[in-house]
Amino acid sequence: MNPNTNAWNRLRYSLYAPFYDVVARRLDRGRRRSIELLDLRPGERVLVPGCGTGLDFGYLPPGLHVTAGDLAPTMVRKARARADVLGLDADIRVMDAHALELPDGHFDAALLHLILAVVPDPEAAICEVARVLKPDGRVGVFDKFLADEAEPSLLRRAASAVTNVVATDLNRRLGPLLDASGLELVREQPVLFGGLFKVFLIRKPLTNNPY
Repeated sequence: MNPNTNAWNRLRYSLYAPFYDVVARRLDRGRRRSIELLDLRPGERVLVPGCGTGLDFGYLPPGLHVTAGDLAPTMVRKARARADVLGLDADIRVMDAHALELPDGHFDAALLHLILAVVPDPEAAICEVARVLKPDGRVGVFDKFLADEAEPSLLRRAASAVTNVVATDLNRRLGPLLDASGLELVREQPVLFGGLFKVFLIRKPLTNNPY
């Protein structure tokens, strides 16, 4: 089966759902730091495409209006249950990050945690986020990327051929995605595993943005 399809992502994350939290909890420090950098305020509208089982929810401050989703219905059910336990004001639905059924310029902030290295078309996903953000809206990205100027080693290319089927691409670059979306990097900080995982604070400009 081709790993670069929505159908494959839906299937594999449906299979991972029962034990996803056991593995993904090891990355919570990155989620928490990304959300801290966003400086979310009560009353803001926040988008979380690719929310998985909702592990981000516990780090969100109170008073937000959250719209979240995932491609895998099993993940969505778990995320809804977590939101209910937390008392989170959230609209959680099955969602394709490549084609958000959401209005332009609607959200104050978005979380892209561990999604840009997973979706088949990360450029489409980040451009959709740019479209639905208000001018001066913020994005918190938590993921692993190859440095823009670097070429992947033979070992990294081989490893990515395996991990891309199982979970994630190791060789995606953030710079070209920002260029395509019109979003701007504000801050970058390593958080886990010797800097393999980083958090990025990104902003949509007030002007000169195609979205």
